Amino acid sequence: MKKIILLLIVMMMSVSSSYAIFDKYTIKREELPEEAQSMLKEYFPKAKVSMIKVDKHLLKKTDYDVRLVNGSTIEFNNKGKWTSVDCKSREVPSGLVNKTIKKYVEKNFPDTYIVKIEKKSGGTEIELNDGIELKFNLLNQIKKVEMED
Repeated sequence: MKKIILLLIVMMMSVSSSYAIFDKYTIKREELPEEAQSMLKEYFPKAKVSMIKVDKHLLKKTDYDVRLVNGSTIEFNNKGKWTSVDCKSREVPSGLVNKTIKKYVEKNFPDTYIVKIEKKSGGTEIELNDGIELKFNLLNQIKKVEMED
């Protein structure tokens, strides 16, 4: 009985992993949803795209991972709305950051800037250039501050 269960598990894993091979592919900038193209044009006008990876999920949900030549990565949902912007050591374009969050950072963490921002179902998470991570709720009120170890 244990051998049968183990065999079934191995078969299921191989089927799901072979399906994942067809889940990911790359596209050109012009093939992104229009909203994603507009966002890139507005906030990263001079940046060159090195790769755009498309992730198709089982429930027909599609995500787009855009990698820029300068190392920044932007993730978009299936409608082309950005969900994550990681500029590594560069500052995230200020137009992407809510004014309340921007003011909080300026007041409480002077001499720092935001290098990463993620929209989550429970709010927004940001990372500062000194490694501090801040989590805000849906009303843009601070929930948590995590210092780098």
